[in-house]
Amino acid sequence: MHGWGSDSESDWIPWLAGEIRQRGIEASAPDMPDTENPKITEWVRFLSEQINGADSSLFLVGHSIGCQTILRYLEALPEGSKIGGAVFVAGWTSLTGLSDSEKAVSAPWENTPIDWRKASASAGSFVCIYSDNDPYVTEADAQLLGRNLGAKMVLDAGRGHFTEEDDVTQLPAVLDELLAMMGLPADTAVI
Repeated sequence: MHGWGSDSESDWIPWLAGEIRQRGIEASAPDMPDTENPKITEWVRFLSEQINGADSSLFLVGHSIGCQTILRYLEALPEGSKIGGAVFVAGWTSLTGLSDSEKAVSAPWENTPIDWRKASASAGSFVCIYSDNDPYVTEADAQLLGRNLGAKMVLDAGRGHFTEEDDVTQLPAVLDELLAMMGLPADTAVI
């Protein structure tokens, strides 16, 4: 799940999808609707339509608002449904450094409560990858997200918001954590 204002060809998303596919694992990176003005209902509905059954073989990766979308998807799953896990990159509960127009878009995401119990129970495990110089997500907020989910926290220092503007077009930490979550060694053979 790409972030706000991005698409499936942005940042490190195409690199990760390619790395996963090269290992013989199915990967999908959908282009979310109205990416400049993301709305919770539209994005969660779109994600739900892209997923063919939530079970332990499904692993989700989100960037920024993509993490929020995954959380809201998970909290909406029927009781007892559970995916294998989720990796969040620059995930947040609140943002800093936004313009007034950006605050208008982010406000519903920041102010609509998340059922942390239900969301965390709907995945086998979580990993949150964050940076110490993210202009939008404070370390304290990243840690709060991780605590709410019981997530493994991974600091990838100096990576900003993990975007092309931060020179991040590959993100080995996400690949390593995702493969580990899937029970595969980091050096899983490329086919």
